[in-house]
Amino acid sequence: MEELYKEYEGLIPDKLIDDIKREVNKVKITKAQLKEVLERVKREYEAALISPGEAIGIITAESFGEPATQMTLNVKHFAGVAEMQVTSGLPRLIEIFDASKSIKTPSMEVYLKSDYNKDPAKVRKIASQIKESTLGDIATEFTIDISTMNVKICIDKGKLKDLGMSEETLVKTLKDSLKGTQVRLNKNEVVLKAKENDLHETYKLKEKAKGVFIKGVKGISYVLPVKRESEFIVLTSGSNLKEILKVKEVDTRRTITNDIHEIYAVFGVEAARQAIINESTKVIQNQGLDINIRHIMFIADVMTSAGTVMGITRSGITGGKESVLAKASFETPIRHLMKAALSGEEDYLNSVIENVILNQPVPLGTGLPKLVVKNHIAPSEK
Repeated sequence: MEELYKEYEGLIPDKLIDDIKREVNKVKITKAQLKEVLERVKREYEAALISPGEAIGIITAESFGEPATQMTLNVKHFAGVAEMQVTSGLPRLIEIFDASKSIKTPSMEVYLKSDYNKDPAKVRKIASQIKESTLGDIATEFTIDISTMNVKICIDKGKLKDLGMSEETLVKTLKDSLKGTQVRLNKNEVVLKAKENDLHETYKLKEKAKGVFIKGVKGISYVLPVKRESEFIVLTSGSNLKEILKVKEVDTRRTITNDIHEIYAVFGVEAARQAIINESTKVIQNQGLDINIRHIMFIADVMTSAGTVMGITRSGITGGKESVLAKASFETPIRHLMKAALSGEEDYLNSVIENVILNQPVPLGTGLPKLVVKNHIAPSEK
C-alpha cells in the first residue's frame, strides 16, 4: 500500500494523501480499490485547479454581484427583544468586505464551560455579571437637594447584591471614577457633592453619575441566555472579546464575536481570515443563497494577505495597488492622477483594469501568452 501512496506523491497534496490514509484505515480495501480511489482524487484535484490566466478576481466579483442584488436591506431583531439587533443581508456583507472598524450591531455568542452551561440559574447569574452595569442601572432615583447642593442617589440593594457588590465597594468605585467629588453613604442613599457649590455643576454631576461604570464587561449593553441543543449560551448586544475571555466561567475555545478587528487584535490574522469566511458564509446562507466557498476564501485571502485586515476600499486593498489607473478607476480619479503626475509615477499596465481603460488586450486568458520570435539574420546580411 505504501508504494502506491508514494506513486501519487507530488501529484496529490500531502494533506489529501493523509486524509485518504486515515479513511482507508477504517475499512478493508484492496490495492486495486485504493488505486481507483487515488486516481479519482487526482482527477478531482486537477479539475479543481485554476487554469493559468484565469480571471479569478472577475469570476469572484460576478459570483457575488448577482446574489447580492437578491439580498435584503434590513436589520433583524430577536423575537420579543428590541435591544438585540443584528445587521443582516447586504449591509452586513458591506461591513465585512469594507473591514469596518465600527460595525452597527456588534454581538457575541458566549459559550460557558461544562460546569456552568446546564443550570439556567447559573447561566442567568453569569449573564448578569457579564452585562455592563452603570450607576443608573442599579439606582432607583436621582435627586438634587438644593439647600445643600448634594446629589442623593437611592440604590436598589437587590440589584447591588446580584452584582456581588457591597455599599462600601460602590462608594470606592464612585470615588475612583468621579475624581474630586465627595462621596459618602447616608443610610440607604449615596450622597455626592461637586467641587463647586453651584446648581449647574451639581446638575452636571448628577447626569455624569448615571453613566459611571460599576461592574461587568464594558461594551456589553444587553445579554440574553438561550438554549442551544443541550446547553445554554449567552447572546450579547455589544462586544468585548478580550475582556469576556478573562471571565473564568467562559469557554475560551468556542466563544465568538462578529467584530473581525477584535478577533484580529486578540487571536491574530489567521483567525481574522477564518472569521471573514464564517461571517460571510453565515450572511449568504441566511439569505438562502449559494456561493462557492472558494470565492469567499479568495476574498478573505486578499483581505489578510498583508498580515493585517484590509478592506476592499480606496484606503485598503484598492489604494495599495501599484497601478495609477487602477487606483483612479475606483474612487477620486483626479486626486490619484494629479499625485502620479506630480511625482512622475509610471504605470506598467500589468493588470486588467488599466488595459481595459486604454482599450488594449488584457493579460488574461488568450491575452496572457506572448509570441516570441527569434530574429534570424541570414549569413549574407552579416
